[in-house]
Amino acid sequence: MTETLFELVDRSDWKEHSSSHEVNAFYHLSENSIIIPAAILQGAVFRHGRPNYLNYAGIGFIAGHELTHGFDDRGKQISKIGELDNWWTDETEKAYGEKAKCILDQFNNFKSEKLDAHVNGIVTLGENIADNGGLKLAYEAYEKYVEEHGPEKCLPNLEYTPKQLFWISMANVWCTKKRDENLKVEMETSDHSPSMYRVYGVVANSKEFAKDFNCPSSAKMHSEKKCTFW
Repeated sequence: MTETLFELVDRSDWKEHSSSHEVNAFYHLSENSIIIPAAILQGAVFRHGRPNYLNYAGIGFIAGHELTHGFDDRGKQISKIGELDNWWTDETEKAYGEKAKCILDQFNNFKSEKLDAHVNGIVTLGENIADNGGLKLAYEAYEKYVEEHGPEKCLPNLEYTPKQLFWISMANVWCTKKRDENLKVEMETSDHSPSMYRVYGVVANSKEFAKDFNCPSSAKMHSEKKCTFW
């Protein structure tokens, strides 16, 4: 172990940052890399042989989320080769701050009257930005797939289009059931918004979602003010 301290860093070397059975994904800041353990590639997230709109909404969204971390308030501090270097201009910093405030205010307003609690928009800001950026990347990537390979078939016995099923599949990934006490603590302290607000926040900001479901302007999931980041 100690002899490696004197070796040059080999950035092409595969390193173990988590266990293969961990159901999660990560962005490794200093290496500018995404880690996706094998265990997450199952269930609602990914399955070989099913329509690609389901996989793009699952693992595609998650990969896009992690990728977006490379361009947030922490990612700005590290260069593409993993060295400390604030590569943003003053203009970029200002624009980022303005767009970030929109998302911060939006999530601060997500409240539960029953629990007398609201999402901490400051603590969750980085993850909320990554969710919005990640979903946009996943949706655009799927649109590119369709352009190159043609439209896919709908699922049998369901009256939803492939694009509508993309959104439904994305929401299904974050389906959870928690006790009220746990949910309240999560809302007040976690750096991730509770699942229901993660879903609501990203679709409310997406004009593509509103178009795909033909949402009226009065719909709750069709916010008049959309926080667009990327």
